[in-house]
Amino acid sequence: MMTFLKTILIVLLVYYGLKFLVKLLTPYLLRYISKKAGKKFEEAFGANPNVSPESKEEGTITIDKMPSSKSKFRNKVGEYVNYEEVD
Repeated sequence: MMTFLKTILIVLLVYYGLKFLVKLLTPYLLRYISKKAGKKFEEAFGANPNVSPESKEEGTITIDKMPSSKSKFRNKVGEYVNYEEVD
């Protein structure tokens, strides 16, 4: 009977010990993962070939393409459908 209680106690201690360690280490693990993902994102999208940093001064605005003046949406709601009431 005593060995059974020791086994239960060991299982509970391991369970609560791991639970405590996970709570303690989660912020560090998430910080590491976010830094690593940020570096990969910078490698993939950081360098824009169309914009050179030395040619642009702070506070200046440049427009590469003017939007078309035609509206993409019409004010027309829909098509009118004639219907007949049936008695």
